[in-house]
Amino acid sequence: MTREPAYKLDLPHVYSGKVRDIYDAGNNQYLMVTSDRISAFDVVMNQPVPDKGRVLMAMSAFWFEHFSTSMKSHLISTDLSDFPSSAQVPEIAGRSMLVKKVEMLPIECIVRGYITGSAWKEYKANGTMHGTPLPTNLQESEKLPEPVFTPSTKAEDGLHDENISFTQAADIVGLEIAELAKQKSLELYSQGAEYALERGIIIADTKFEMGFVDGELVIADEVLTPDSSRFWAKDEWKPGTTPPSFDKQPVRDFLDGLDWDKSPPPPELPNEVITASSKRYREGYEKISGKNLDDWPS
Repeated sequence: MTREPAYKLDLPHVYSGKVRDIYDAGNNQYLMVTSDRISAFDVVMNQPVPDKGRVLMAMSAFWFEHFSTSMKSHLISTDLSDFPSSAQVPEIAGRSMLVKKVEMLPIECIVRGYITGSAWKEYKANGTMHGTPLPTNLQESEKLPEPVFTPSTKAEDGLHDENISFTQAADIVGLEIAELAKQKSLELYSQGAEYALERGIIIADTKFEMGFVDGELVIADEVLTPDSSRFWAKDEWKPGTTPPSFDKQPVRDFLDGLDWDKSPPPPELPNEVITASSKRYREGYEKISGKNLDDWPS
């Protein structure tokens, strides 16, 4: 399902997902605009979360630069002056980037450093993670002996991704590409997790998007953001519990307390829930980057 874009630009509109609007910028380039839309349980809420789009863009730009010596990205520029003239509008400053078109891999490159979420549910049921046996007696949110590459399918918008084995991923993209994606995913996760931990943030797991530009595998879309990763405060982490995360946690907590069947239309979010989520996104960015969001374009 393609949604109406949050921002109207005088460029061909390609696609709108839950959060991002994509436009064709010509010259084999896309312009990606990150809105303040927020989804929970695969349903887009009616109200946006202020500054969420700027946080996601600022965080991605930070990590793309941080990882630039390890792996190239699709990023060309986040500077409005580098965009096509028809897209140089103040409304998208700080929430947009000009990128190279990428031949995307049809799998999600997920790395888990701690056992939580769907991996924890599988482990409780079968003692496995993506079909692979794990040590016994692990607790929820416990750190794994080493980070694990756990790919998934890339579902159509509105559907759920399906956890798959490495062998299944190799069947989809080929063994050589699967091996390279695994290697780079583990490398980037380990680098990012170590960097964040020094700043008081645990990156429990993350999802990388990768694809090819001129025959070279690059990272694309977003990277190590609160929407693609699970961030926990180091001082709030304790095995056997589920630490609060630096993202839409207040929204999820509010919705979990309602008699709502997790299908559209979504319920209205109270102002205090929206404000709390905005604060969590901002705090995660500022802790990791060491930068003030107010200094990022708006």
